[in-house]
Amino acid sequence: MNHVLYGLTANPALPSELVDRLIAAADTDLADALAGRPDLSRAQAAALASRFEQAAVRLAYEGRLAADDIDPVAQPRAALALLEERAGLPQWAQVLAADPLVEHREKLAACPDLPVEVARTLATDPEVRVVAELALWTTPDLASQLAQHPHAEVRSAVAANEATPPAVLAALLTGAGLPPARSCLVCDRESTPFVHDPHCPRPDCELPPGAACDGSHQSTVHDIQQMALRNPATPATAAAGFADHPSMLLRHELAARTDLSPQAYARLAEDPIPGVRAQLADNPAIDEALIRTLATDRGHDVQRRLAHHPRLPLDVLVRLTDATRLGSPLLPRIAAASPAEVEELAASPHPTVRMLLARRRDLPAEIRDALARDPDAKVVKSIAPHPGLAEAQLQAMVERHGSRVLAKVATNPDASAALLEQLARHQPPVQKAFREIARHRHTTAPALLTCLTYRQARPIAAGHPALPPPVIIELLTDDNWQVVEAAAANPSLPPASMQRLVP
Repeated sequence: MNHVLYGLTANPALPSELVDRLIAAADTDLADALAGRPDLSRAQAAALASRFEQAAVRLAYEGRLAADDIDPVAQPRAALALLEERAGLPQWAQVLAADPLVEHREKLAACPDLPVEVARTLATDPEVRVVAELALWTTPDLASQLAQHPHAEVRSAVAANEATPPAVLAALLTGAGLPPARSCLVCDRESTPFVHDPHCPRPDCELPPGAACDGSHQSTVHDIQQMALRNPATPATAAAGFADHPSMLLRHELAARTDLSPQAYARLAEDPIPGVRAQLADNPAIDEALIRTLATDRGHDVQRRLAHHPRLPLDVLVRLTDATRLGSPLLPRIAAASPAEVEELAASPHPTVRMLLARRRDLPAEIRDALARDPDAKVVKSIAPHPGLAEAQLQAMVERHGSRVLAKVATNPDASAALLEQLARHQPPVQKAFREIARHRHTTAPALLTCLTYRQARPIAAGHPALPPPVIIELLTDDNWQVVEAAAANPSLPPASMQRLVP
């Protein structure tokens, strides 16, 4: 791969005539990159699509090709992409339904708004995978018919289709009222009874670990039940009966449903498998009493998942901060805290609680400023990226806490050029800070030159438009291909250099 040319394809300042030359000289990799340019003209997109079908597929998905730009026989994958985006011609579906490649018919089966006759043709396709793909996306009427398909794999896809009528989903879940399936992927390929070895040594074997059939297609029946329990259109009354099912996987799916009775949730809260209880813990439908019960559950991941519950009482959240590691995302309950609750959290004696609050980026100025003065470094790290902080406040953070907060201060959108230069000169140096300085919109050439001396920040700095043009040109011959691509994509690369680089 020519990394200079690859970088140029992403350069927003690349003149249109050079884009034309790159299209004419492109190979497959370069064509894929060119297809990502947002400024391609209609003529350029069509020219690129005419030469490279993979690029045509991407352009079709992004809405930059019309039906007139595509020949469905010569470029079936691009035609399928337009059909999937509802931008193709209905007659294409007739042509593609007879395509000899199974992959193309399978892709067609997933397209919306198929003509009725095409859908019925695909429903009788000799390849089960095509019919199963159709079953996953088709209309309620056809889904109801395919629920009685003799192949269990098709029924599994029907069970996952949210357009399938609830009564049909209930029947798939229990098997009541449906004729038994006659085959599955396991007995299609193996003599029964058969249980697939999880450590199967055959390189060409496509059966999933544990797939089994003794004539009852048991592993695929389990898949059907799992898909139906996951499907929100399945009636809750039919699903609730699985709260005591021997399969942990089915109980796990049930614990994620938001339409069960309190009694069903209570049974799941007593499940012997921590993973089921953890799945239940962040279910938004459980009530406060069950939340408080789960807050004392020391099973693996239960308390961490519960901490992300959107209706978590604040007193429970405070207890959980000492009981589990909560990671870095802003917790939903803190994001939804009222102004009074924000004040309560800001005054908490627990530094972790103040740190979690400091992840909000819409705090009142007085709360934000108080957290910026917090004596605990982890609180200051959390508040440092908050917009609106003055330069003096950011500098004070660094003076008080040094290297521990440097990288986070560098991410603040209001950090000035002078402050960023100061952070770049900090001793001892902080590797993460250089990466943030190198991508900051206020960074100046002196700070970027310092960033270039650190390996992890070098590719980021090479793409910053504040870098002097002579330095950018020099980086085009760097030993690191990521640096080369970033420099070639730098909009401050002189146009004359671009001219020389494009064949």
